[in-house]
Amino acid sequence: MSPRPQDSWEQICLAAGLDPQKRLAARQAVLGHADALECTLYRPDEHDLDAEEEDLGDARILFTGPFQAPEAWGDQEREDYFGDLEPAAFVTALIECEAEPSSAAFFLADAGDFVAVVSASGEVQMYYLYDCQEDDDGLHCVLVREDEEG
Repeated sequence: MSPRPQDSWEQICLAAGLDPQKRLAARQAVLGHADALECTLYRPDEHDLDAEEEDLGDARILFTGPFQAPEAWGDQEREDYFGDLEPAAFVTALIECEAEPSSAAFFLADAGDFVAVVSASGEVQMYYLYDCQEDDDGLHCVLVREDEEG
């Protein structure tokens, strides 16, 4: 007998210290949002950088705006975070896997992943998932457009 989807979801949330109902509401809000775009996530092989990235699967991404460094950050913290990249190149988004949590296809996006976003016009734009934090309100991601990394 396979686990019920809500059981898998509860286990995932409780392991992360999250409220399953609040987190589920946030997940459904992104998946059903009119402005959310289709995307596919890829994960590089950490042991072989020349290997083909693993295709994690399809997700929905909801861009939420430019990344704003916390006001409490000093110059050194900003330099450490942004490195040689232009701070304006960083954007924030919520990302949710389209697969059911009880399925083998389910995944959580993680820092280091690549995100291929399909725009409303059908063009694909690549992003590097720079940082992410999960809370009851969703998986909050900071991304950098791949052409900005150069």
